[in-house]
Amino acid sequence: MNTHRISHPVFQPPQAGRWPDTPTDPTGKRATAKWRRWAVAAAGAALIGAQPYALAGVVFETTSAYHHMTVVDAQGLRSLSFDGAIQSRMSLADPTRGHFEYTEYFHLPWLWNSAMRQVLMIGLGGGSAQRAYQQYYPHVTVSTVELDPVVLQVARDYFGVKESPTLEIHIADGRMFLRRSTQRYDAIIMDAYARNRYGCFIPHHLVSKEFFELAEQHLTRQGVLAYNVITDDRGWQSALLAAVYHTMKAVFPQVYLFPAAESQNVVLIGTRSSEKLTSAQLWQRGVDLVRGGQVALPSFLERIQRRQDDAALAATPARVLTDDFAPVDGLLRPGAPVRTRPDSTSTE
Repeated sequence: MNTHRISHPVFQPPQAGRWPDTPTDPTGKRATAKWRRWAVAAAGAALIGAQPYALAGVVFETTSAYHHMTVVDAQGLRSLSFDGAIQSRMSLADPTRGHFEYTEYFHLPWLWNSAMRQVLMIGLGGGSAQRAYQQYYPHVTVSTVELDPVVLQVARDYFGVKESPTLEIHIADGRMFLRRSTQRYDAIIMDAYARNRYGCFIPHHLVSKEFFELAEQHLTRQGVLAYNVITDDRGWQSALLAAVYHTMKAVFPQVYLFPAAESQNVVLIGTRSSEKLTSAQLWQRGVDLVRGGQVALPSFLERIQRRQDDAALAATPARVLTDDFAPVDGLLRPGAPVRTRPDSTSTE
């Protein structure tokens, strides 16, 4: 494993607004390590609204068995990238701020269970959701499962993640962890991604009907599953979103959709309860939670308002994903059809 720790910004703004030269190896196929670090830093700066050549610093870089990881400081934010894609970020001045907006939808399980005590999160990244739960719900025990031990070390060293009596972190595959566990959870929060040439995708074994059945078996009576899906430019026409929705609906009686306001993320919430709540009912529950002090997240009510009706997605034909058929990465291809096979059928 190659590791680089850098204590100061390593890039200078290019002259006359030019991007720096991109030296290659003799084959002409690979940029130098310096160029790769510059490119990731520029991507981080662009993400937060800065000029692509704004001064940014790579403070850590390493390659694990699963990812090439880079930690970049730019414009007061620290970001963590896997294979060139930014996964997590936080404010350097206040680690409880600066996170991606979609992670705030992971607070919505309180709408179905106002007395949560045990939460499982699969996927750690920079620990945005874990920090938030420690801040707002110190009485809740959060168990986190992360596949890559290097991600855990980076989260500890650069993002202030600290295990405690209410934050347990296990190095394991999420599905294998559930299979071996006897614990039931009030909420299971899924935010685990891999990456290929088409972009970030959900690992196949964490998005099949069999996985959702396993997760459902580990939920309490009022428990819910919150699942982050990154859609493509087609939004509600995304083949991946339709496939995940129909697969969850094959296991959970109700599935609710909450598209993020600032990104292409959609958080789906599957419930064990068969009661379908209206937006007005969800809003009233949210108001009661805020007034009662159970939820102190400032944007909680605003996030509830993002709820979208699932009627259109329910009417979109898509094949249920299974362990034997889960072409998740293929569904990311530009123009990938929603109907993944000629004999594809809806679960409705």
